[in-house]
Amino acid sequence: MKVVFAPPLAHRMAASRWLGVMLVALCTALPAQALRIKEVAAVQGVRTNQLTGYGLVVGLDGTGDQTTQMPYTTQAMQNYLQQMGITLPAGSTGQLQLKNVAAVIVTAQLPAFAQPGQTIDVNVSSMGNSKSLKGGMLMVTPLRGADGEIYALAQGNVVIGGAGAAQGGSKVQINHLSAGRIPQGAQVERSVPTPLNEGNTITLGLNSSDFQTARRVAQVINARMGSGRATALDGRTVQVQAPIDPGARVAFLADLEDLPVEASTPSAKVVINARTGSIVMNQAVTLGPCAIAHGNLSISISSTPVISQPNALSQGQTVVTEKTDIKITQEPGILIKMPDSPQLADVVRSLNQLGATPQDLLAILQAIKAAGALNAELEVI
Repeated sequence: MKVVFAPPLAHRMAASRWLGVMLVALCTALPAQALRIKEVAAVQGVRTNQLTGYGLVVGLDGTGDQTTQMPYTTQAMQNYLQQMGITLPAGSTGQLQLKNVAAVIVTAQLPAFAQPGQTIDVNVSSMGNSKSLKGGMLMVTPLRGADGEIYALAQGNVVIGGAGAAQGGSKVQINHLSAGRIPQGAQVERSVPTPLNEGNTITLGLNSSDFQTARRVAQVINARMGSGRATALDGRTVQVQAPIDPGARVAFLADLEDLPVEASTPSAKVVINARTGSIVMNQAVTLGPCAIAHGNLSISISSTPVISQPNALSQGQTVVTEKTDIKITQEPGILIKMPDSPQLADVVRSLNQLGATPQDLLAILQAIKAAGALNAELEVI
């Protein structure tokens, strides 16, 4: 699959219009490509698990939370000191000014088959009004799963991929300073059991629902591993008979995942990002015969005050009115007739001839879809 960027025509658009956020990613039609089963499917039950925890980052250079606005930072520090055998005097909690401490949320992904003693990476994100976590160290933080049990303990120096400086009211900042990462910052304390070795069958889950791909995966497995070994249950799952012995099952899966399978043509789809103006289409998108008219409409409304002065002999009063002028101008529109276009490049080339902005392209594609000329699913994200 090849990605081609379709440049806008310079003679139809000013530089200030098309040197913006527009990005059109094109996938030209190519012959079917052989993939491995591991790239289109995964064994059900072999998955990661999300872990999260609440912790404190200490050692900051005066960039921590403002404890008067973030009371939970002070409360967490007080609880930690009590665990260390230090009890603060009554009434002194509200007087603490912990400028070098920040409350954070710690998240991690527990990989499948992770065993106690192994290390995993963790992400640290400020949950208060800390200005920066640079130079801070995360205190021991238990990481819990969805069942509330502790599966890992995190601790270490936070790595921030940014920098900042402030002086005399001026501030310069590069990247984000309120979130960082600790490589191998958590140690696994509990493993998660997997159903890999349970029963005499395993189930392959396809990355995307497609009946053609499910059938081809089952056919490839039956052709190489023996007839009747695999059965496609639906467009997303394939059930495979596997050895019961754990060692033989692992070897069986290792061979199975490397089997080549011919990729099927995906369903036609156009994805539009309304925030950035990017448009992505796959090679199956086609366009039916249609005509598109595009032009810029400009409406100008101006108001001029008009003073009405009565005669000296009359007893009338001075009246101030307004004269409103409305002008509507429209640049010459462009009418483009697009024939039946089986190639995606023809579709995008025709749209580029309009010289439209990203927002115009969004509206045009939605209108083409509503007219029934766009043979694809339109998704706006």
